Amino acid sequence: MGRVHSIETFGAVDGPGIRFVVFLQGCPMRCQYCHNPDTWDFAGGKEMSVDELVNEITKYRHYFGDDGGVTVSGGEPLVQIDFVIELFKVLKTEGINTCLDTSGVLFNRKTEVLKKFDELMSYTDLVLLDIKHIDDEKHKVLTQHSNENILDFAKYLDEKNIPMWVRYVLVPTINEDETTLISVKNFINTLSNVEKVEILPYHTLGVSKYDKLGIEYALEGVNTPTKEQIDIANKILKGEK
Repeated sequence: MGRVHSIETFGAVDGPGIRFVVFLQGCPMRCQYCHNPDTWDFAGGKEMSVDELVNEITKYRHYFGDDGGVTVSGGEPLVQIDFVIELFKVLKTEGINTCLDTSGVLFNRKTEVLKKFDELMSYTDLVLLDIKHIDDEKHKVLTQHSNENILDFAKYLDEKNIPMWVRYVLVPTINEDETTLISVKNFINTLSNVEKVEILPYHTLGVSKYDKLGIEYALEGVNTPTKEQIDIANKILKGEK
């Protein structure tokens, strides 16, 4: 059984083609810009079995076809790694493309943990990896967690030759300066499995959720990035002119 926060049946931004997106419940991170704080609670969401979820997914297979597939996101999906393993295993027997959208924060190379990651990756076609900040101390301020496991997860995916898209939320005053962007690019350049870099401009669309949940919003007063800031990030991280 897994705890599912919500489902999007016609996703167009979470992997290639049209995606059936499953947002799992629970997250150890506390990213200051998170637009889904309602996914943090490990006890929230709706309980579903793998079979129930697969039955729902197959109803929409004619929409995503061979070019799209299923993306599992969160929250942090690796909180429920056993559920994701079983889900992806069934989806691969159905010939459905699988994509994992994760921060990678729960990765480590301890034997029992690594065995689970190895099994999950054997059923995973693509990983969308969020790199939130390249500087570890600033990452701790931004998310309340170190980025050590995250960057090591990126290296692990490279070792396993798992295709990866890097996602970078561009936040003014936090991680948009050129020095930081160049450091991110230098890290990406050490990896051979990065197919795409996506820059996601920071937005405040989820602020109302913080009010409803009685949570203080840490980035009050931080503006969305300007076109110039986005252009600079595209130039550095993606090589766009």
